[in-house]
Formats: sequence, C-alpha cells, structure tokens
Amino acid sequence: MPPRSTRVVDKFDDDDYPAYTMGRAADMLGTTPAFLRALGEHRLITPLRSEGGHRRYSRYQLRIAARARELVDQGTPIEAACRIIILEDQLEEAQRINEQLRTQGGQPQSNPSAS
Repeated sequence: MPPRSTRVVDKFDDDDYPAYTMGRAADMLGTTPAFLRALGEHRLITPLRSEGGHRRYSRYQLRIAARARELVDQGTPIEAACRIIILEDQLEEAQRINEQLRTQGGQPQSNPSAS
C-alpha cells in the first residue's frame, strides 16, 4: 500500500481550496447560482475554474458570500452589499496594520537595502 499523503488532509484544512461547485455553494448558502455570479460580476469574489471551466468556491469565499447574503436579505442592494464588504475588509486590514505599528512603538521598519 502506498504511503498516505498529507496533501489530501491539507486540502480539508485549507480555507482557500476551491472545493465547492456553484450548485453546491448556492445550496449551502440557500441562494441561487445567479446570486453567486452577481458577486463575481461585482468583483467581491472570484471563483477559481475547474479544468472544464466550471466555477469552484472555497470556504473563505462562501463566508464572504454569506455576509453578502445577510446584507441583501436586510434590503441592501447587491452592489452596495459588495462595496460594504470590500470596505469592511479594507478597514480590518488598516486596523491590523495600525495595531502592528502601535506594538512596534510607531517605528517604521528599517530597510537594509536603503543604506
């Protein structure tokens, strides 16, 4: 028997692995494939494509789509929901960077190649 590969296990743990077909993703979210296509058109998520050209979604992308669905269900137009999520993500990243700078004492990182 060939040795077990850890690669298969890694795929189970990888939030970015495109494991879900469009139909399965839509079913899991309780939405339609058209909703997922619309999220792609508004550049909120960009699914990978299988060799046959079919859209494949990761768990991370499904979490983003679920957040968009929440906003749309609350009456937010899909275009606005996508923009809100993008801005939330940018804000989170800026806050993370600010926190890093605070913990470093506000000192910029030295650039050894600038000498």
